[in-house]
Amino acid sequence: MMRRCFTALAAVIVALATSGKADACDNPRQMDGFKTCANVEKAFEEGQLVHYAPDTESSQAQYLADFRKAFPQIKTTFLRLQTGALYARLSAERQAKTYVPDSLILTEIGFALDFQKRGGYARYMSPEMVHYQPHMKSTPEGFFTWDNEIIAGIAYNPNLVKPEEAPASWADMTNPRWTEVINFKLSTSGLQHAVWYNLLKMYGPDYWTKIAALKPRGFDSYVQQFDRMISGQDHVISTAQYSGYLIAKAKGAPIVFVVPKEGLAVAPGVIGVVDKAPHPEVARLFVDWFLGVPGQISMTQSTVNYSARADVPPPPGGIPLSDHKLMVPDDWEAFLKTHSQFVKEWDKITGRR
Repeated sequence: MMRRCFTALAAVIVALATSGKADACDNPRQMDGFKTCANVEKAFEEGQLVHYAPDTESSQAQYLADFRKAFPQIKTTFLRLQTGALYARLSAERQAKTYVPDSLILTEIGFALDFQKRGGYARYMSPEMVHYQPHMKSTPEGFFTWDNEIIAGIAYNPNLVKPEEAPASWADMTNPRWTEVINFKLSTSGLQHAVWYNLLKMYGPDYWTKIAALKPRGFDSYVQQFDRMISGQDHVISTAQYSGYLIAKAKGAPIVFVVPKEGLAVAPGVIGVVDKAPHPEVARLFVDWFLGVPGQISMTQSTVNYSARADVPPPPGGIPLSDHKLMVPDDWEAFLKTHSQFVKEWDKITGRR
């Protein structure tokens, strides 16, 4: 069901696509669990990977450590910022003609399309892209590919919220009892934009007017969201990232996750090789590894997000997505056009302006 919902994405990407010959190879090299078109020997000579992503520091450290286990000849460093802040940093660097990262993960399609339009990606046809559905790849292919699927619902602290009072749907989040004890993500979150867009279409602008009356707080990362709820500063989380729930629950935190009746929210993360990368062959090798089964398993275990590959299982403890309704934008072109409106309204709701 989710796959069909993304078919409109192709039309958006075509409008922003850039031309150019892809850097591909006829005979990809078989590595341990994946194939690559990178010059592996040259990658070893380059010897370093600089990776930019919104994944938490611990997550990036873990999957980059797994990459180094496979390729100890290559050192790795990373920069972690929330997607909006990360893209602003990257844009400023490139405007100054400072080229730092080799590989890039973004969790908002709008930023990925803008980066593609501006020639920010080096077009590279990873041999692992054949394992991803057409709507999971840029048009033309080779600029970016989905590397994960981020899932969100609702969470609450059972020490503060009785089961009979707990929310069962997104509609329940407008209850006045959540005044000043509810939190969300900030407007820099692509996942929050997706939730805002879907619920605006579902319930109309009055829904977000009611949410604004609750005086909600917005936070940069799910770590901040869950820390506040677990400590009792907040009672509920709307747009509660499922990976954050699994991590907190594994530590014994008092937390209950709710799959809303309307469906779970979904947003993709995408990965690509950066144009003018200081270490281009390492960048290609890393993207191939990350899109391959070894990298995707490492990603699901470290970020606790879902892989976009059908042959990779859910993250540890994760529910099969096929068992649940998924709430995604049904028109990506319309979705992307609402970004400015979303940022303006959401910043006001969360007290940022």
